[in-house]
Amino acid sequence: MQHRHATSPEQVAAATSQDLRDRFLVDDLFAPGEVRLVASEHDRIVLGGAVPLDGPLALPAPAALRAEHFLDRRELGVVNVGAPGAVSVDGVAHDLAHGACLYVGRGPREVEFAGAGAAFYLFSAPAHTTHPTVLTPPGGGAVLELGDQLTSNRRSLHQYIHAGGVRSCQIVMGVTRLHPGNMWNTMPAHTHARRTECYLYFDLPQDARVLHLCGEPTQTRHLFVADREAVIAPGWSVHSGVGTAAYSFVWAMAGENQSFEDMDGFAVTALR
Repeated sequence: MQHRHATSPEQVAAATSQDLRDRFLVDDLFAPGEVRLVASEHDRIVLGGAVPLDGPLALPAPAALRAEHFLDRRELGVVNVGAPGAVSVDGVAHDLAHGACLYVGRGPREVEFAGAGAAFYLFSAPAHTTHPTVLTPPGGGAVLELGDQLTSNRRSLHQYIHAGGVRSCQIVMGVTRLHPGNMWNTMPAHTHARRTECYLYFDLPQDARVLHLCGEPTQTRHLFVADREAVIAPGWSVHSGVGTAAYSFVWAMAGENQSFEDMDGFAVTALR
């Protein structure tokens, strides 16, 4: 399991492009036949990618967690960004189509991923209570229609794991899909000091990129992000972007609260 230290705004102001990529971009989560994990000190989150081939892959418990099983003190959100597959939780299989989301609460001992062509994105946070495992099909959950075609940010935001839907201890998670001909996500840009948020971009053509904004609102920086790459956004950082083609992204948060509206927005004219 790779480890990422917490970062401060002062570090970003003087960072090179490679510094930014090293600290915030996760570009190697999905490797055929492997489960890869990245731990961040921001809210103790763990990102992961599982790409099964001929047989199932087990979710490991890295030594750094000091736990016998990965979910002994954690909960997990899973979104399939590949072909249909299945996730087994203590022997109970759950079929995940492309874009489906599975929540797994604290406590299960064995989690396995199966399905040639499937690619499972994992987001985990510490949990102090237990909630049941729940599968949400693609397009399910609460749906918010946001943006406008005139500003190129018409999008459907699907809330899967949240206070009004699938219950969790900390995780808030969903999928946003841009409508055809739209490129901008998450405008106006915002921060939320009480939560860390990660974006996993997917369904992006291989020759396309998303220009992802990060940093403080008055000291913005950017990352060029490819398909199935993730960005970690600390609570002090904006997280917004525009693509060279339409795309979808998984958004996932963990921190002090689960209020979707708990954010501080910044007008485009205020960004620097």
